[in-house]
Amino acid sequence: MGRAHEVRAASMAKTAALKTKVYSRFGKELYMAAKSGVPDPDMNQTLKRKIAEAKANQVPASVIDRAIEKAKGGTVENYISNRYEGFGPGASTVIIDCLTDNVNRSISEIKTCFNKAKSKLGVQGSVSFNYNELGIFSFEYDDDEKMLDTLINSEIDVVDLELEDGIMTVYVTVPDFHKTQGAIEELIPDINFDVCEITMLPNEYVKLENETDIELFNRLLNLLNEVEDVQNVYHNVEM
Repeated sequence: MGRAHEVRAASMAKTAALKTKVYSRFGKELYMAAKSGVPDPDMNQTLKRKIAEAKANQVPASVIDRAIEKAKGGTVENYISNRYEGFGPGASTVIIDCLTDNVNRSISEIKTCFNKAKSKLGVQGSVSFNYNELGIFSFEYDDDEKMLDTLINSEIDVVDLELEDGIMTVYVTVPDFHKTQGAIEELIPDINFDVCEITMLPNEYVKLENETDIELFNRLLNLLNEVEDVQNVYHNVEM
């Protein structure tokens, strides 16, 4: 793929700039995982895996505990997952994942974001056909042969593995995401992930040259990130 640097940089920049957003995102996902079964990670594998993913993304224990306690209480919140796709300035494309308790509010706010950035919301499948949904892990490790052997022996479908300046980036299919995380953590017990997430990667990246397009694209991203229901935003622009 040859995009390891861009993936790491974009992910870390997003996390650094939007910690509150990241915490809110995982708060909702943890709550939903806890409500899907027993709110105890020892008895709920979905919750256990989501907690591990949250910790890998530096989500504080207080955020995790609060979401689980909320699920244990009498509060009833039902979130619906929705994906929206659209076309930004230039040749840019955008995919937005939402987790919301009010679909009408979400679509209204997202449409407003696109209108303010002179962009166009598309229909389902109009953009995502040109992306691949993959699990990505990035971390410090320099033995690619040992890592590949470990993953293959764990019967993991490895899409790609890159090693650059002592940083390894592993791409796997989504069904193998949690199995991969477990295998890596078993091989490297004290590991700290730079990136540990399921994401949408475009088949091709574009570079915006026009200053107006760049300004409008940045406006679109900023507006979308301000929408409470937006969980993740993916795009094909080389930043």
